[in-house]
Parts: sequence; structure tokens; C-alpha cells
Amino acid sequence: MPTDTLLDVPVLSYAPIVIPVPGRPVDLHVRATFPATGTDLPIILLSHGHGRSNNLSSLNGYAPLANLWAALGFAVLQPTHLSSATLRDRLADEPDAPYFWRSRAADMSRLIDALDQVEHAVPALASRLDRGRIAVAGHSLGGFTASLLLGAQVTEAGATPDLRDPRIGNGVLFGTPGRGDVLNGPMADQVPYFRTIDFSTMITPALIVAGDRDDSRHFTDLGPDWHADPYRLAPGPKSLLTVFGAEHIFGGISGYDATETTDENPAMVAALTRLTAAYLRSGFDAADDAWAKARAELADVGSVEEK
Repeated sequence: MPTDTLLDVPVLSYAPIVIPVPGRPVDLHVRATFPATGTDLPIILLSHGHGRSNNLSSLNGYAPLANLWAALGFAVLQPTHLSSATLRDRLADEPDAPYFWRSRAADMSRLIDALDQVEHAVPALASRLDRGRIAVAGHSLGGFTASLLLGAQVTEAGATPDLRDPRIGNGVLFGTPGRGDVLNGPMADQVPYFRTIDFSTMITPALIVAGDRDDSRHFTDLGPDWHADPYRLAPGPKSLLTVFGAEHIFGGISGYDATETTDENPAMVAALTRLTAAYLRSGFDAADDAWAKARAELADVGSVEEK
């Protein structure tokens, strides 16, 4: 579907949906973005990155992805994780601050638990969700969160929690941190749990999206190839989409006209949205050839490897 046609599809967005969670320092706040019509909507749980901007790292970010995914027939649910910049002043003294890596993954499983509450809070969405088709997507630290829900594991203080959620059938990881034995940048000591990431247990199917100019020197001098590790080190079935010319924000997926985007490219964002939607559709239904068709039309967007 051409991008200009997608812009004509009516999309609804509702926020905040407030979900009380016992023991969590603040209630879980969620945004739901979905097409105005249609039923049996597959669900994408979208995990935001960490970032410097105040509201992009919250339910208010990633509208370029959420709106276009909704136009393509998905219901997108975005929680505000405890690591969000919108909460940093309130939660700075919490023991797991500032990244709350365990809590971020738990937020997504709690959100699946609360789908009845989501539908009750948003009457326009009631009875329209397909709970048998749930995917997780994440960018940067959100990609790390998504990888844990897909089965990757981290060891910290001698414990290796299993955070995989079997209700999640597929995933899309944008700019996700890779293996930990190559961390040597100035930020490496701030994320010690990255050093123990084990992708060999990430068994759920996933599409890893990596930019060929995403050079995360603050973590490692390995270069853009580091972000392909979740594909190379995890068991199949996995797909790797290497996006030509993409830096860490992939043309602007985290927000419209965001100053942190160093490679502003709306056409790239639209292409990635269509490609990832096609991947998920085929992942949920083996008879759907959307991914094969999308791969055949990649043109200058990027290249794909699969296993």
C-alpha cells in the first residue's frame, strides 16, 4: 500500500489507559493506537527506547511507527516504562533506576494480562483484538526489552530470570544492543547487564532491523555490525533486515521532526513500517505471502538474510 494511501486511513489513538500494578512505584500508563474500522486486529506491544528527549521515551513517542502500523491494520499498545524521562525525577532513588530492565519486560507481560482492562477503557477497541496474534517490537533499549520477552537472558547478581512470554509469537527489534564481550565505550559501565546477554535462548521468531550506519561508539567500537548480533547469535527462525543509510533512529521512527534524529528520512520510516508489518503478517499466518512480496520489492531500502 503506498504511503500516501496509508495517510488516508482513519486511525484512532487513546491515552492514557491507566493500569494499576501492585508494587510498581507508579501505575502503568498505556497508549492504544488502532484503525477506526476492522476486527481481529493483531497486537503489537511497542517498547520505547531510553533517549534524551522527554516525551519520546514514553507512550507519547514513536507515533511514526504506531500510526502507520495502525493504518495497516494493527492495534499498537505503548506503555510508559519506569525508565522514561517523564518519570526520572520521581524515580531516581528507586533501586533499579535509571534503566529498570526487569520492570520494562514485566510491563509488557502485565499489559497482555490487562487486555480486558484495555478494551474496557477504550470502547472503540472492545472485542476487536486478536489475542492469538501478539508481537513485541522495540527500539534501542526497547529492543533489548523485546529480546528478553522473546527468550534472551541476562545474568545479574548470580540470577538469570526467564522473562520470555510464550503468548508473544513474534518480534521486531530495531537497533538492539548486541553481545556484551565487546563493550568498551564510555557508557559500557552504566549497563553492566548488557555484558551477560545470551541470545542463544531467544527462540521466538523475530526480525532484527539494523542500520548499516548505526555506529554505537558509546557502547563499543565494533561498529554497526554489533546490532546484527541478535540475529547471528540467536537460533532460527530469524530474519535480518540491514537498512541502507540508516543510523540509530532509522530516519525518524521515535518521533516526528525529532532533533535527536540524525538521518531524517520519512520515506525510510514508511518503508520500514510496511516491511515490518508484512513480516509480522506472514509470521502470524504461513499462508500470507506479504513478507515474500515485500522482500521482492526492497529495492534500495536494504538487504535481508534469513535462517
